Amino acid sequence: MAAGMGSRYGGLKQIDAVGPAGETIIDYSIYDALRAGFARLVFVIRHDIEAPFREAIGSRFEKRIAVDYVFQELDKLPPGFTVPPGRTKPWGTTQAILLAEEVIREPFAAINADDFYGRGSFQTLADFLRAGSGDHAMVGYTLRNTLSEHGSVTRGVCECDAGGYLRTVLELTKIEKHGCGARTEGRDFSGDELVSMNFWGFTPALFPQLRERFETFLRRSGQELKSECYIPTTINELVASGAARVKVLGTPSSWFGVTYKEDKSKVTASIHELIARGDYPEKLRA
Repeated sequence: MAAGMGSRYGGLKQIDAVGPAGETIIDYSIYDALRAGFARLVFVIRHDIEAPFREAIGSRFEKRIAVDYVFQELDKLPPGFTVPPGRTKPWGTTQAILLAEEVIREPFAAINADDFYGRGSFQTLADFLRAGSGDHAMVGYTLRNTLSEHGSVTRGVCECDAGGYLRTVLELTKIEKHGCGARTEGRDFSGDELVSMNFWGFTPALFPQLRERFETFLRRSGQELKSECYIPTTINELVASGAARVKVLGTPSSWFGVTYKEDKSKVTASIHELIARGDYPEKLRA
């Protein structure tokens, strides 16, 4: 999912270089996905960033792997719904994944373009999807390791049952570092909580469920100018109703990302450490 412009970041962070040979974060995600056995790419973008995105990202992979583009726009709504006057904010990640239904027919992973998830996470999820389970999956990360030093973040805070299946995921905004933990409005965290970073594994059976939940969201909040239908909230509703089961997968990998422009130096340093450790070649595109 790469439709966002990155308002807090201050630019098109999906194509901003973070590697020593000009690699972007999504380059590393694609590299890890291919190593894990994924065989197709579907980019969910907006029409107005199509040209720079294709030039910087898509064109490098189109001769090596099947690539599709899906366009997330405000007016791509189910029949009977319209965009309220004055709305400019995207509809959220539920709509982004739902729009990919037109090109996806097999189990798939869904990720953010501006998050670094790590090689082990892709392998873990690929192994789960290959096993043929009818359940969905989510790769979970430790909250403390997903915070920014430069401002607040949005995270899906998770609770699991004894079998490792998702019980609830609560999308919370304005989470900031606080001591060894974190804090948001009216709630403190130890930092050890498990969170969703939008790294999901789904089967195509999800799409009709997404459509139903997105239409429910539009009936409830579709006339608001800033409401968004987040995929963690949608999954939470499906799990609570018994319509879906989601296995939460642990990962040996670290997450990092660029919510704010000031985060970039830490991301770049982390990638250099992984290269020095031998996880990635010096020139990823070679």
